[in-house]
Amino acid sequence: MAEATTYLFDYKEVAEALIKKQDIHEGFWGIGIEFGFGAQNVKTPKGYAPAAIIPVQKIGLNRWDEPNNMTVDAAQVNPAPATKLRREGGRRATKRAVKK
Repeated sequence: MAEATTYLFDYKEVAEALIKKQDIHEGFWGIGIEFGFGAQNVKTPKGYAPAAIIPVQKIGLNRWDEPNNMTVDAAQVNPAPATKLRREGGRRATKRAVKK
């Protein structure tokens, strides 16, 4: 059986992986891409012609106010870890705040 040489991901899968990498637990997030711009003359069958070069410089996450076809809900794909709470002195305290 042949070994895979390429894996492709859609926008939401990339956003989900980046959300988990950054440990984000709330909000709607989608990928953002920063492009550069350059120009160069390139050889064509009829001679040279000016051409645009648009490299992808960075890929990141952008927070959105509302969901859309490119966003992922961080609360669903990377829920915050449940903290154990206990009552002490009549009030709730997180595990970190409780002194033993």
